Amino acid sequence: MRVDLAEFQAAYITEVDEQLLGAISKLLAIEAAARKGERQPRTVRDLFRAMHTIKGLSAMVGIEPIVGIAHRIESALRVADRSGGTLSLEAIDLILRGVRGIEQCVRAVDKGTPPEPPPALLSALDALEPQDASAPRGAARLTLDPALEQKLDAFERDLLLKGAEEGRRAVRLDYAPSTTRAAQGLNINTVRERVGAVAEIVRVIPVSLPGSTGIAFAMLLLSTRNDEELATAAGVDVSSVTPIVEMETRAREKTRALVPVDEALPEADLPQDEAPRRNLLRVDAARVDDAMDRLGTLLVTRSRLTRAIAKLTAAGSDTRELVQIAGENARQLRDLRSSILQVRMVPLTEILDRMPLMLRALMRSSGKQVRLETEAAGAELDKAVAERIFPAIIHLVRNAVDHGIEPPEVRAQIGKPAEGRIGITCSAQSDTRLELTIEDDGGGVDGAKIAARLGVALPETDVALLDILCQPGFSTRDEATTTSGRGLGMDIVKRIVVDQLGGEVSMHTHLGVGTRFTLQIPLTVAVIDAFVVECAGHRFVVPVSLVEEILEVTPETLIPPPHRGGGDTIVRPAGMIGRREETLPLYALAALLGLRGGAPVERRALVVRRAGEPVGFLVDAVRGQQEAVIRPLVDPLVRVPGISSATDLGEGRPTLVLDLIALSEKSRRGALALPLPLSRPALPAQVSPTPAEGGA
Repeated sequence: MRVDLAEFQAAYITEVDEQLLGAISKLLAIEAAARKGERQPRTVRDLFRAMHTIKGLSAMVGIEPIVGIAHRIESALRVADRSGGTLSLEAIDLILRGVRGIEQCVRAVDKGTPPEPPPALLSALDALEPQDASAPRGAARLTLDPALEQKLDAFERDLLLKGAEEGRRAVRLDYAPSTTRAAQGLNINTVRERVGAVAEIVRVIPVSLPGSTGIAFAMLLLSTRNDEELATAAGVDVSSVTPIVEMETRAREKTRALVPVDEALPEADLPQDEAPRRNLLRVDAARVDDAMDRLGTLLVTRSRLTRAIAKLTAAGSDTRELVQIAGENARQLRDLRSSILQVRMVPLTEILDRMPLMLRALMRSSGKQVRLETEAAGAELDKAVAERIFPAIIHLVRNAVDHGIEPPEVRAQIGKPAEGRIGITCSAQSDTRLELTIEDDGGGVDGAKIAARLGVALPETDVALLDILCQPGFSTRDEATTTSGRGLGMDIVKRIVVDQLGGEVSMHTHLGVGTRFTLQIPLTVAVIDAFVVECAGHRFVVPVSLVEEILEVTPETLIPPPHRGGGDTIVRPAGMIGRREETLPLYALAALLGLRGGAPVERRALVVRRAGEPVGFLVDAVRGQQEAVIRPLVDPLVRVPGISSATDLGEGRPTLVLDLIALSEKSRRGALALPLPLSRPALPAQVSPTPAEGGA
């Protein structure tokens, strides 16, 4: 029977992506240790296993180019593993290039194009000479108790022998807990910490010692310290320390340790996983999106049912049972919506884990030293939102390195550490929004220099300065480099966060101290809770998460605006209103949207905040609150600022979703041209929410 391996491609790509992400993290840890003159043999071993897994998976689905790269890296890592985890910085850099080569091949497979690794990369990996012992050494053999030796795996046994051949002492230290030692604050945990400071602990094995009534521990160590120092650290007698390796007196001939390319790794040489695998089920994102689309259809049907029940009630029919059933259905659909959204959620760490590799490349190209600190606090967001927000985070980090962090010599002159800092933190602001902060300790944004460059007045606030930075095509660089100078960074950030996601961007900068960008983003953009508002005889939808408060506006509470001369297209505030010891401007939504209608029966104001300042929008009435399935407006011919998307409320026609924050920014540019033709159907006086939804 012929097996079509193409059906396993999606699962293969997912598994290899996870292995590559872990491999990159391990390589960066090995590199950091190598720069300090240290080794991480266990990390090298884990990296070796990751490459072996990638090679096996790729061979199973017949992707030979990836097999070739992974096998070359595996061969080099095998030698490094056998030499105690020794890798030079040049070898680490080349292996990292090889991992990126695998990543590029995987992306090609995902797009359906043939993967073609660069020939220069393969040649460089073939020429890689892993480091081995630099001089002939004496051969070593274990003299450990056979019962204990059987409990060692091949890696631990080899580590003890290699350590002895390199000149360290391999010893066994026996520790037996007692009440006397406990009174002195000594237990197995504190002893491990104290011994770990003077020796490398290879393995700790529970044993039964002569004269000991309880469980004792045999600690197998590698160290350059003598027996007295090791015994003092553990709080035991010197007699508890015994050597476990003997060296042969004859010299051992140095041999090349490079493993032939066609040699396979024995399965028995692989240690078992230390932790059980999580109960995970990989599902194609398209299937989850399809489930969300079907949920959207059910929500529209539920809205139609609610309207039909309202008509029957108005006609005098007994609809009490129907209302109860509709309420239960609404609660069930809300639970189903929550379950589907949880499936779509991904940890924010999936994005942040990609940052160190990008930062490494930026440091090499700029010559700056930067430390990245991230804190996700278990935050999750919709996969679609995560994919959209990632480029914005990339641009902000690049700007921080290229424009914010000073060169090491400059930081030294002004009393700062040579290594700069970039911090990325996030926290949930509500059940629907997430706050993401990117800050640096660089030189800050020089508003005076930017104003002089553009020939404009000095921005008085950080809000005004951010507006300048977000202008399309603006850059503080005269020439474009590989990371900046094209005037795209902040414009892209604003377009993604504000225009596409309906979020908010704010900035706080202090010259010479640093800059902090705060992004307010929704957790999901698929299904939202929304207010249904009426304005000039038309209905619109406003996300509940954007509205801070709904105010009742009467002629007595409305303060008329100051009279100004006409002659321009600027939309003036319709008035002001007082609210808890502050006054906020009110804009007529109908004027902003270019709508004309009769005098409103009711007046409400929707209050939102832009950069911390409250702004109100006058509407005729708020007709209720319900769930809305968002359909983005992807056609550029129908996209205008202030209109983020469309939805169907069960009326059989599209209803526009307003972005009030974007409208507050565009309020000084005149009326907007609406992207869709708006008819004027007869509207019922009130859309009553279902019992499960609650009122506005």
